[in-house]
Amino acid sequence: MSPITTHVLDIARGRPARGIAVTLQIARAPDRWTELARGTTGDDGRVEQFDPPLAPLETAVYRLRFATGAYFAALGVGAFYPEVSVVLQIDDPDQHYHVPLLLSPFGYSTYRGS
Repeated sequence: MSPITTHVLDIARGRPARGIAVTLQIARAPDRWTELARGTTGDDGRVEQFDPPLAPLETAVYRLRFATGAYFAALGVGAFYPEVSVVLQIDDPDQHYHVPLLLSPFGYSTYRGS
């Protein structure tokens, strides 16, 4: 299993959000991000595997970027947030980190899942 996983639930439609592009980045310096991998949410709203597969984590700051604007545009729905960025601090690289995103056209929420 990937050390960082995510899934997106479209709470306005009451179903998983399929087809959202997700980019995982690591902060190498303040305001300098390096892309590690990409993925796309599947039928269940999950990114099953990032490409390339993730190497072991480092103690660092990471960012998940969700292309929410393209998702809502494909549905023909106007949305306020064209992108959602979730920044997280990894202090114990040996743990698994699951980051769900609850999404609607005009709001979102996230939390550390299990």
